[in-house]
Formats: sequence, structure tokens, C-alpha cells
Amino acid sequence: MNKILVTGASGQVGVELAQALRDKYGAGNVIATGYNSRPASEVAQNYPYCRLDVRDAPALNQIVEHYQCDTIFHLASLLSVVAETKPLEAWDINMNGLINVLETARTHNCAVFFPSSIGAFGPETPSFNTPQDTIQRPKSLYGITKVSGELLCDYYFHHYGVDTRGLRYPGLISNKALPGGGTTDYAVDIFYAAVKNRHYDCFLRADTQLDMMYMPDAVTAAITLMEVDSAKLKHRNAFNITAMSFTPEQLTAEIQKYLSDFTVSYRIDPVRQAIADSWPRHMDDSAARAEWGWEAKYDMATMVKDMLEQITVKLNKKLR
Repeated sequence: MNKILVTGASGQVGVELAQALRDKYGAGNVIATGYNSRPASEVAQNYPYCRLDVRDAPALNQIVEHYQCDTIFHLASLLSVVAETKPLEAWDINMNGLINVLETARTHNCAVFFPSSIGAFGPETPSFNTPQDTIQRPKSLYGITKVSGELLCDYYFHHYGVDTRGLRYPGLISNKALPGGGTTDYAVDIFYAAVKNRHYDCFLRADTQLDMMYMPDAVTAAITLMEVDSAKLKHRNAFNITAMSFTPEQLTAEIQKYLSDFTVSYRIDPVRQAIADSWPRHMDDSAARAEWGWEAKYDMATMVKDMLEQITVKLNKKLR
């Protein structure tokens, strides 16, 4: 990777991924793009940044050509809960945006990273140790776009030789950017509520077990996958990866080790709960481990400790 374009660079993953790429490949070699003209975030300050609606194919082509990009990390999308309220817009952004990226990559000989999700699975999928290759019948619009995206990336690899690669992310937890309308947002919101108010109203049931990952691991996984020798990859799109699996009740208990007066009540959001109930509890990521050496660094205990430390500093609060 020499010149790297990141779409959706102001989102939860994009903020940290863009910075990690800049640290590794040089600030001037990573071009961040987003829907806003110039977001007031670190992703746009003093670095190459372009406003881009990924549905605008000519604008996307112009940016890639101008900066001579050879790699595209395509993160721009509407997430699960938002997609359910805006299904036509979600299809437009998630699918037409992706095909514009793939066509641009085909034209300019770019490699493409496309993030899929546990949302690509459905209730017919085995819930525990979900296989790399298994039935995928998602019940959410977001999940449908993720399965379609996986297949479309495979198509462009097999038919046009575009170097497409991807991951099926679990729920992602970040202390940098706030979540953007996903089903697993509670696992970020809960930390801010714990530090600020010592109480949180959770929108999922206490026993809802889901795969999760701390953002530093998610960023490392994306970069590592794009750097590995292509000949080693059998699956390409999209690798199961995971780091930890827990319920809101278990996460609460871990937070209470630091904030003993923290309490949680449960006010279930039926839309989010239905989506969560259709997702795997724990994925089998042995293919990623075997093909490119995937290994998470953070488990629930180390993630909770770091999240609380970072957010207390960010909010200028104290743990005790």
C-alpha cells in the first residue's frame, strides 16, 4: 500500500483506522473522505481530506485518480438500526456505494477492503462457533447488504482480478468515536453512562450474548489482512474474526469491579433486540488464524480497564 483512500473516515472505525494508517504509511499518503465538508474531528485536521458521497462515482474516480490511490478501505455505510428506518437509503448507500468503489478499483487497479459483519448471518445460522462457511439468511436490511457485498467482492475478484478482502466484524467498542446506530452500540454507551451518571438504561436483554471486539484489534485486523501475501488467502471475503463474547449483564459486572455503585436497568428496544437475537453468539475465526495469523490482544477484562481509563480522561472525571 502506497496511497490509501478511506471512505467513511469520520465514522467509528474510520477515525481510528485512518490514524493508524497515517502512523504507519505517512500522513500524506492516507486520503480520508466523508460525507461532511470538513468534520471537526482529528481525521480531517491537517491531513488530506475530501468530501465524498460514495454514490457519486465520478467524484470517487476523480479523487482516486488525483491522489493515485492503490488501496481503498471502504467503510462508508448505514448501520443496522439506522438501515431499518431508512431501508431504501441504506440500500442506495451500502450497495451502490460499494459497486462504485469496486468499479473504480477495477479501472485504477486498486485493492479493496470491505468490512462485513455478524449481521451477515441470520437465525438459521449456528449461533455458537459459527463456521466460516455456513448458511447466511439475515433478517435485517443491513445484513442483506453485507451478504450482497461479500458476494459482490468475490465476483469482482474472480471475474476482474480486483484484490478484494474483507472481515466479518463483531460488535465494535471504541473510546474515540461515538457509535453510529448499530445494534451493539450499548457496549460503548454503557461506559459513558457509567462514568458520568453511574447508571445506564440498556436496550438489549441482560442475557443477550454477542461477539465483541475492541477497536485497536479491529484496526489491526484490517491492516494486517490487507498487508498479507494474497497467495495465502483462501477465503478473502469475508473472514470471521472475534475477540470476546459477553452479555450486558457480564459487562456490567466487569465495570462494577471499578465502579461498585454502577447500576443498569433494562428498557428493551424491540427492533434492536430482534436483530441481536438473529446474530451469532460466538464466531469460529479459525480460518483467519490459519490463513493470515489473526489473534486478538484484548479480552473483556483488558478492554473494560482501558475503556474506563480512556473515558475518564476524556470526560475529565474520576473512577472513584
